[in-house]
Amino acid sequence: MKQKSSMSRATKRQLKRKRRKRLLLFVLIPLVLLFGGVSVYIGSVYNKAQNVVEDSYEDDGREDGSERRKDVVNPKENNVSILFVGVDRGGGREGDTNSGLSDALMVATFNQEDKSVKLLSIPRDSYVYIPSRDSYTKITHAHAYGGIKESIDTVEHLLDMPIDYYVRVDFDAFIDVVDALNGIEVDVPYAISEMDSNDTKGAIQLSPGEQMVNGEEALALARTRKYDNDLERGNRQQEIISAILDRMISVNALANINNLLDAVGDNMTTNMSFDEMKDFSGYISNKLSLETLNLDGSDMVTDAYYYKLDEGHLEEIKTELHDHLGI
Repeated sequence: MKQKSSMSRATKRQLKRKRRKRLLLFVLIPLVLLFGGVSVYIGSVYNKAQNVVEDSYEDDGREDGSERRKDVVNPKENNVSILFVGVDRGGGREGDTNSGLSDALMVATFNQEDKSVKLLSIPRDSYVYIPSRDSYTKITHAHAYGGIKESIDTVEHLLDMPIDYYVRVDFDAFIDVVDALNGIEVDVPYAISEMDSNDTKGAIQLSPGEQMVNGEEALALARTRKYDNDLERGNRQQEIISAILDRMISVNALANINNLLDAVGDNMTTNMSFDEMKDFSGYISNKLSLETLNLDGSDMVTDAYYYKLDEGHLEEIKTELHDHLGI
């Protein structure tokens, strides 16, 4: 494995700001593609974007939204939150996004007044309370138990705050989006022998170093945990997302906007309308303030491996998010 080169604190801060900007765009990938990226187009492309959103709409199972909200909110006038759920449904897994394990969970809070965003990543193995089961287990299981509604209920209980919207993206989107971009350039950290999206063992073979990878190879790199851990896996996923965004903003990506819309539309569900998505456009700006947050914790091994959250740090994060939402 390559040794990391040393760098100055200033350089690290610059890279951190760059990663944060890119991470925001990942969180808003559906939004960027569906209104931010296509806003320079007219006619059929805009109409297609609207159709994609309408086709992707799926109610979250809650009749009147979050019980933690007294009034109806909208992104243009209120501080709101979004739960982003990444679902991995390879050939040997649960089989559909309505019941599969959630492989990635992120909560974003949006502050309307200062156009700032706080983005919290929740480790998939976090040991949390699942309301419908009245028991504790990994947070990734919530989606398998009760789909998006159970994921929302579990996160609301964990953070004691309302979740207003959700965006669920199938990890197959990695494949479709990367292939629509004709590949992406990544730095593979070590030799990888991994299954493909149909769980065929050893189907993907990658050597260390910078290289162009296709969709199947990108997904394999994003999924593998054989040689490190969940935290490093999350870092790799962020790097892959950055590579995708580098291609998206290229001329080739704009030329393939229809294919990108198809890729996102085939792999996304959300309870946001097209108008609500457009209301987030005010946040996509060079002046945007984005802060990424993580949850401290430690390994816990009983009947299985769990990530036990640090209660003190969890309370600090909850307070920070509550203040940002103004609740």
